[in-house]
Amino acid sequence: MLNPNKNQLIYHSMASKWNTLAIDIDIARTLGFDGLETSGTKISAFLGAGFSEEELRSRLDGLSMPGIGFLIDVERQGANRKDMLLEAERLCSLAAASGAQGIEAITGPLDIRVFEQNATERYPDIYRGLIDLPLDRQTVLTAENLRAVADIAANYGLIVYLEALSWTPLNTMDAQMRIIDLCQRDNVRLVIDFWHSYTSGDTPERIARFDKDLIYGVHLCDSLPFSGGIPNEAILRDVPTGNGILNLQEWVDAVKSTGFQGWWSCELFCNRQHQDNSYDVAQELKTLMERLVLA
Repeated sequence: MLNPNKNQLIYHSMASKWNTLAIDIDIARTLGFDGLETSGTKISAFLGAGFSEEELRSRLDGLSMPGIGFLIDVERQGANRKDMLLEAERLCSLAAASGAQGIEAITGPLDIRVFEQNATERYPDIYRGLIDLPLDRQTVLTAENLRAVADIAANYGLIVYLEALSWTPLNTMDAQMRIIDLCQRDNVRLVIDFWHSYTSGDTPERIARFDKDLIYGVHLCDSLPFSGGIPNEAILRDVPTGNGILNLQEWVDAVKSTGFQGWWSCELFCNRQHQDNSYDVAQELKTLMERLVLA
């Protein structure tokens, strides 16, 4: 279980993107991480291969599981909203089966092509989300959907933690706060992701003013330089954590200055490291996190 009064270092399955869940679990356990943050996709693949839920929980025994991802495009409407709620139910079921304590909900549209010039003509079937509506209306509809997801999660005793993608309209800390305020559910929190914050225009100074009780966890990650426009995640996050543009100690200290103590997860999008020895990469990440968070 998570200890809210202790900083915990969590291994993120995206640090070894192409590994199976079993290998991710072994990495976390072998290297002494406090827990694992993984995806519903990896859990589903494990169970789909014939392993039982009992075997799943046995493999994870002793590791904290703050949550699993990812419920994408949480703002979906109409028939797409029904699909989104079914996906939320499925993700909550997988979280409960694995002993995780929450699910991650992500704002959309996920597909960055929607922001390209003449996107409607070039990609007539692309999901546009709510981007054609005024921001106030986007906020209300997103909050209503998040409330519905939170009610599903509550039936499983789970937290829903919101992450706004930085290329989507409701991307800043302030925008996410408005969503959470309108959502009005006690089991909704926010995850602070350094890359999404940086490319949304938020700063460590803004993070330092955040209410610690609304922070569920932190994605400790890095970025290449961003000069503005629509951030391209595949390009800007293709860097080892600690080798990018962010002053990671400044960002970590900003979170800690709120009084937050909790879980810190090493999400990673570096293609070279995804193809390297996952144990070596994970050890480097853990050593860095220990210096930044625990020192």
